[in-house]
Formats: sequence, C-alpha cells, structure tokens
Amino acid sequence: MIRSLPNSKFYKIGYRIYISLFYIFLTIPLVTICVLAFNDSNFIALPWEGFSLDWFFSDTTERLGLFADEDLLISIWTSIETGLFVAFLSTLVGTFAALLFEEEKFRFKGLLYFLALAPLVIPGVILGISILLSSTSAGIYIEDNFGIYIESLGPSFWLVVFGQFSFCATYVMLLVGARLKKFDRTLEEAALSLRASRLESIWYVTIPFLRPAIIGAFVVAFLISFSNFNTTIFLIGSDLTLPVDLYTRIRFSLTPVLNAVSLMIITFITIAAVINIFVNRKK
Repeated sequence: MIRSLPNSKFYKIGYRIYISLFYIFLTIPLVTICVLAFNDSNFIALPWEGFSLDWFFSDTTERLGLFADEDLLISIWTSIETGLFVAFLSTLVGTFAALLFEEEKFRFKGLLYFLALAPLVIPGVILGISILLSSTSAGIYIEDNFGIYIESLGPSFWLVVFGQFSFCATYVMLLVGARLKKFDRTLEEAALSLRASRLESIWYVTIPFLRPAIIGAFVVAFLISFSNFNTTIFLIGSDLTLPVDLYTRIRFSLTPVLNAVSLMIITFITIAAVINIFVNRKK
C-alpha cells in the first residue's frame, strides 16, 4: 500500500481487515495458551473450570506446578546455560566473520561466504545427525588409537553448544554485517591517519558503531538456542534442554503445566524482544 497514491475506500477497508485478521491469527493461539495456564482443570484444553495458580505453585502429586517441578526447572536452567554459551561464542565469532567479509581484498571470499551460509540452508535434522556422526566417529577413533576418552565428543551438553553454535554464528554474522554496511570507512581511515593501529581503529571506532547490532545479535542467538529442538534432539545427553524435555512429556502426558511453561517462555521472549528494540531504537 503506497500512502502517497490515492486509494479507494474499498481498498482501504480490505487492507485494514487483512492486517487485523493476520494479527488475530498470530495472537489467538498465544493468548489461548496463556489463559489456559490459569485454568483450574486437569486437562490442557477447554472448558474453562475457573482461575487457579496450581500449575505454577502447587507441589502435590496430582498437580505438580512449574516452580515445584525440579526436573522441569533443571531443564529450563540447562536451556538458559546453553543459550548463554552459544550466544557468547556466536557473537564473538560472528562479529569477527562480519568484519572479515567486509574486507575488499580477501582470497576465496565468495566461497567462504557461501560455506558460512550453508548451515541456514541445511535442515536442522540433517545438521544434527551430521554433527553427531562426525563427533562420535572422531571420539571412537581417538579412543581406539590413543586410549583417550573425550566425553564431549558424544551426546552431551558441550556437543549441543557446538551444534547450535554452528548455525547461530551465521545469524550473528548477517545481523552485524547488515549494520556494518552502513559504516563510514573514512572514520577508520581518520583513526589510521592519527597513527592508530588497525586493531585500535576497530576497537575504538568500528565496535562502538556496531554495539547495538552486536547486542541485538546476542539476544537473537540466545533466543534461537533456547528454542531449538530439531538439531538439539540428536546431540543431547543426560542434561535435557527445555524443548526436548517438553517433547518427552507431551509424548506420555498432557497437563496444564505445559501451558504455564509456555506462558513463561512467551513472557521471557517478549521482554527480550522489547529490550532488543529499545537497544536498537533510533536516537
């Protein structure tokens, strides 16, 4: 819709109806699951039986709430811990990659950039299986030939971190690279003309300009890691992340505590998104 051009009344009404239906379609499932988190019922869906906080705080066998379920809290903490490690590593490597690919004189730049984008094209299931087979094969080879057992090469917490890092770093590279394209290179040249080293010009001139994008990319990488399932399911060890834990619970039982967990996740992601918007807002 081009606002500078005249549009018919019918077109404007249809446009507003379309936008309204689009956002209703997106928000109704989220609102429904948030409301049912307070439903005083032993079932995950309707009908509404009354307001209750049991699915958050109850510690009885019949109704084990979110904050009383030790295994569920451990899986939440595991997801947070995994997300922090993945976000930190991805932000570090992705930022350096963005700086590297902006260099004009860079051998095999096109090929390496294509390989950096490959994890976004490969399905997460294939990526997870490939990493699992590669790491376990390497672990078996090292153990057979050198007698050294490396636990992290098998399904484990660190293998999950490595698997998620393999594609989260690409998201960071794209986000930081998009802002880097707006950077005025003459600022770096001015710093170099004042006898600053290349590293000093990047640290004191380029990085401050990229700071909002770096912070936003860190948040995005954390959220992608926190909610990832299709790659993590193949690499997980005894420490279950929240998505994998919820999947195993859904297979055997459906209780409204899943609604409570969903409400907490939606709230957390909303707060993180607001922080991201606040950091990257136009001054």
